[in-house]
Amino acid sequence: MPALKPRLLALALLPCCMTLQAAPLDQALDESQRLAEDAKASQARIEALDDETRKMLNEYRNAVQQAEALERYNAQLRELVEAQRGELASLDRQLQGIEQTQQAVTPLMSRMVEVLTEFVQADLPFLPDERADRIAELQELLPRADVSLAEKYRRILEAYQIESDYGRTLEAWRGELAAGDGEPRSVEFLRLGRAMLYYQTLDGHESGWWNPQTDQWEVLDSSARRPIAQAIATARQQQAPAFLELPIRTLAKEAAR
Repeated sequence: MPALKPRLLALALLPCCMTLQAAPLDQALDESQRLAEDAKASQARIEALDDETRKMLNEYRNAVQQAEALERYNAQLRELVEAQRGELASLDRQLQGIEQTQQAVTPLMSRMVEVLTEFVQADLPFLPDERADRIAELQELLPRADVSLAEKYRRILEAYQIESDYGRTLEAWRGELAAGDGEPRSVEFLRLGRAMLYYQTLDGHESGWWNPQTDQWEVLDSSARRPIAQAIATARQQQAPAFLELPIRTLAKEAAR
């Protein structure tokens, strides 16, 4: 029996020892679990900080790129402003030049219209209404502020060109002839350049010409009727061009030169 007691005692103490050993193990497991959770939480915080850092880094990079883009844009704006300033300076110089040109050209254009008026008045009296209207339009055009200087000059040159063309053409038209104190008659007029101006009545029974020395119409003899009628038909393109034997006075020719 004495030997059995120690064994019983050892068996009795065994659960106590196991209980005492189990307590630190549980604590170690709990601590290990806590440490693992803390590590997990720390890792999560680290990952969150890493994401935030990446986000901030991306925002920084975007901010740097925007700043560089704005700097380039500002540089372009500065170049544009400088270019516009140069353009404005050029326009200002051009405007000053235009003003000086206008001061010089305006009197010249007025004189050109005056010369044209005097020329028409001294010329053969053909197309009087048409030519007078053209000169009147130029006289009304010159003082207008809504018409450019170039347009005014173009219209004056156009009128000069029309008058110049009269000297190289054969033209016929119907109009009213005022002769003396009688009633105006409808006649066919014929212009041979600026050298001669004829008329013929519609019935073909009377022909005449303008004498620049006497500034009046004169009746021609019957031999002039046929040539003048042929010239009128040619001018109206009613017959093919042909050699014309029109009466021409030396006196009228000298006056026309």
